Amino acid sequence: MTKIPKHLLIALLFALASIIQVSAQDINVAGTVSDSKGQGIIGAGVVVKGTTNGTVTDIDGNFSLQVPQGTTLVFSCIGYESQEIAATPKMSVVLQDATQLINEVVVIGYGTARKEDLTGSVSAVNAEEINRGAVTSSYELLQGKVPGLLVLGDGTLRVRGSASLNASNDPLIVVDGIPLSSNGLSSINPDDIESFSVLKDASSAAIYASRAAAGVIMVTTKKASASTKPRISYRGSFSLSHYMGKADV
Repeated sequence: MTKIPKHLLIALLFALASIIQVSAQDINVAGTVSDSKGQGIIGAGVVVKGTTNGTVTDIDGNFSLQVPQGTTLVFSCIGYESQEIAATPKMSVVLQDATQLINEVVVIGYGTARKEDLTGSVSAVNAEEINRGAVTSSYELLQGKVPGLLVLGDGTLRVRGSASLNASNDPLIVVDGIPLSSNGLSSINPDDIESFSVLKDASSAAIYASRAAAGVIMVTTKKASASTKPRISYRGSFSLSHYMGKADV
């Protein structure tokens, strides 16, 4: 029988002791990941923080993972806020819905986008910014409110001036999603208009094609909603004239 050298036996004993010590420090973590309503989340990620060691939850939101003792686990899933929790043998984690407050949102032809993320030139005029008072036409509501939009006295609108010698330079008027003729804005009661959105560059052509070559003016009219309480509004105007006497000529 071959005799094992003493120094080799000591090294083997140290290695075996290290393996036993490492195994003793690992713990088996099992638990459930659910949402705020108590429903198990399928496919939620459970990962040891700072590593790629992890797993995903099953159809009932259950998971099981062996990790070193004192480890922090990161729980994450699309649509939910991530959480970092110290690992324990039994865990029950509730992930909250990820909600974001958007301050300024611009409605565009293919969805919505944050105003600072838009690459196109869009000007929005809401109800508080619209010209009020003794207005006789819807055109007057926009006077002086949109950079690059010229409103002439006869109701002519020009977005960034005249760009064509032969074709029409009138912008496309869209009222509640319905394109109208160039003089369609004059047929709308000014008191029925809630807000304006003016598209002033070529990106509007991606929505309305060649009709938007001279820009687009999108009009949103007032409408009721389930949370709107009944209300009555009144707008009136008056004028005074006084004969001051004949001019001495």
